[in-house]
Amino acid sequence: MNVNGNAKGKLEISASPWIMLILAVACGLIVANLYYTQPLVESISSSIGLSSGAAGVIVTLTQIGYGIGLLFIVPLGDLLENRKLVVTLLMLTAIVLIFAAAARNAALFLAASLFIGVGSVAAQILVPYAAHLSPEETRGRNVGNVMSGLLLGIMLARPVSSLVENYFGWHAIFMMSSAILFVLALVLIKVLPARKPQTTDKYPAIITSMLRLLKTTPILRRRALYQAFLFGMFSLFWTTVPLVLTSPLYHFSSAGVALFALAGVSGAAAAPLAGRFADKGLIRPATGIAIVLVILSGLLPIVFAGGSLLSIVILVLAAILLDMGVSANLVLGQRAIFTLGAEVRSRLNGLYMAIFFAGGAIGSAAGGWAYAMGGWKAAMWLGVLFPALALLYFLTERRVERGSK
Repeated sequence: MNVNGNAKGKLEISASPWIMLILAVACGLIVANLYYTQPLVESISSSIGLSSGAAGVIVTLTQIGYGIGLLFIVPLGDLLENRKLVVTLLMLTAIVLIFAAAARNAALFLAASLFIGVGSVAAQILVPYAAHLSPEETRGRNVGNVMSGLLLGIMLARPVSSLVENYFGWHAIFMMSSAILFVLALVLIKVLPARKPQTTDKYPAIITSMLRLLKTTPILRRRALYQAFLFGMFSLFWTTVPLVLTSPLYHFSSAGVALFALAGVSGAAAAPLAGRFADKGLIRPATGIAIVLVILSGLLPIVFAGGSLLSIVILVLAAILLDMGVSANLVLGQRAIFTLGAEVRSRLNGLYMAIFFAGGAIGSAAGGWAYAMGGWKAAMWLGVLFPALALLYFLTERRVERGSK
């Protein structure tokens, strides 16, 4: 359908594969800003005078900013013209990235980190925007294609920032991203069709309605919890696997860890495939498969532990299966909640993302603790618990709750 009631020709432009490709690339370039700093924490903290004990707050503040944006900025997608809202956020984020690159003290850099997180939620305005531009029969596929771009941004951000720092220093990644976002803003304002929500609500009413939506929308709660459990495993794995790869067991260099991270990128291919399953009404069986893939991704490294070549191959396979399962379930969840009403899509997406990112934060913290206490196997056993809980919850799903109706 065409959300602006335009002529049929306009609809064809709005929903064209080129528009969806642009949205996918945009989401990847935007969300990457959340992850650029993760491999650079040591270099940045020493440069801005932050103690090693407090260095982790760099990543934490970016994630906190993202959470704030999900709850208070993304809902504006149900109120304001989407294209202008996204472009404004991109311009502001590009300016903040320049401040981050120029920072010479901890206070300025940490403040910039917080606002980089807030501005990066522009990607989560574009995802429901893609759903608005898509007819019902291809909505899952289009959302899956856009999400594959977002997931590639997440997966490629860390190795890219490591390589850029290696050759140009950590400041360069922020300047590079700033330039990219400025160009991206100009492209989006030029090529994207306008979409003005048809709502008479004011911003306070939009925000206060979110708690009501959470209470009265069982499928939102269920899909968000599925993804929170799976993303907990995802974050735990990618927090701890660099530690074991660089340990005496494997002796990987930082470049080797970056190459390993690239191996998992192929898992993003599951996102558009999951969208196609959803369009065929197969959300429930596809969800079960996604959860089982994530469980397998945790069990395989436990069974094939050690420093052999086989164990490395198994780790690569586990990374691919993990990324496939998490990517697929993410798209299945969004396809399910986006059928609940065009007028609340941005709010639903903000709640969905905020809940499962909280699961990711718990997974990262739990993984670091488990690795310190019991090593790699302990971390993986704890990680498997997350998707196992998702599977148990999945088995309680009643027919009336299924998103494949």
